[in-house]
Amino acid sequence: MPKGMGKQLAQNKKAYHDYFIEDTFEAGIVLQGTEIKSIRAGKANLKDSFAKIERGELYLHNMHVSPYEQGNRYNHDPLRTRKLLLHRKEINKLIGETKETGYTIVPLKLYLKNGFAKILIGLGKGKKQYDKRDDLKKKEAKRDIERAFRERQKM
Repeated sequence: MPKGMGKQLAQNKKAYHDYFIEDTFEAGIVLQGTEIKSIRAGKANLKDSFAKIERGELYLHNMHVSPYEQGNRYNHDPLRTRKLLLHRKEINKLIGETKETGYTIVPLKLYLKNGFAKILIGLGKGKKQYDKRDDLKKKEAKRDIERAFRERQKM
């Protein structure tokens, strides 16, 4: 199965709006106790999350996973820092790329692949305000063209 494919559980649409995604990597995620049950139920949010390299390892910050309803005392902290699992060669590549100015590691989507929770992370370069406006104009123009085409098909 190619990377990024599987049952999608959460997506970070804002990342595509705020960054030019240069490269993507598929990473495993280290979870505790009831977190996987909560993620399978679709109670995860990637909106303001980001990845950071600390002591030669990749960590995911600010990913919100709601506590599992039947978890009682075994529940976890919703915003805890989670370790991402990548090959050493991939981590070294990310270290080299993020040393350059303007590059950051952004989580794009969370999905299940062969029963394991995976996260697709992207190497992104920040967009300027005028780039964001250009993207919105292109998106709106494409939507108008499709709408006109549908109207023409009805006649």
